[in-house]
Amino acid sequence: MMKGVHFLAIVALLSLASSFVSAFDPSPLQDICVAIDDPKSAVFVNGKFCKDLKDTKADDFYFSGLQIPGNTDNRVGSNVTTVNVDQIPGLNTLGISLVRIDYAPYGQNPPHIHPRATEILVVVEGTLLVGFVTSNPENRLFTKVLKKGDVFVFPIGLIHFQFNAEKTNAVAFAGLSSQNAGVITIANAVFGSNPPINSDVLAKAFQLDKNIIKDLQKKF
Repeated sequence: MMKGVHFLAIVALLSLASSFVSAFDPSPLQDICVAIDDPKSAVFVNGKFCKDLKDTKADDFYFSGLQIPGNTDNRVGSNVTTVNVDQIPGLNTLGISLVRIDYAPYGQNPPHIHPRATEILVVVEGTLLVGFVTSNPENRLFTKVLKKGDVFVFPIGLIHFQFNAEKTNAVAFAGLSSQNAGVITIANAVFGSNPPINSDVLAKAFQLDKNIIKDLQKKF
């Protein structure tokens, strides 16, 4: 009987430990870990391939170009310039990245999610209507009109958007709590998947005529 109790206690402890491990990313165990593609030229530290410290240089932590406006001549009227670990290899293991977002008059950064990051956005030019929606079943919308210098936070994994409701350009910068936050634009993912999602599935999900769904899929 005692052996059985001990076994159950061990199982419980392992289960508890597993929940802690899956809930948090490990903290870096070294000052820097510049990402490198070729493991032959790297040192394996803290589960990552890192450039050897003696080969690391200041340019591994540097990016130039965020002063340049992005091209907003597209169907949504916005452009996102991303600065993540692909642009700055020194961001590896540091858990942060940055974007510049340019908005044409009445342009938008359409509803999307970042699966791996919370976002904090600051408006540096213009006016933006922003918002996010909480998860089921409430699906509560939090929305705000932001002016120059205003800041807004979009929680990790929640659908959010920005819309330039003015006839002048707008610019914002956003920090993200991941070196590679990822992005899933809702309309693109649903109507532009490869291969396409069955139109009967989408027609029922959105309570729309199947022909409307097919027309939407052609646009994405």
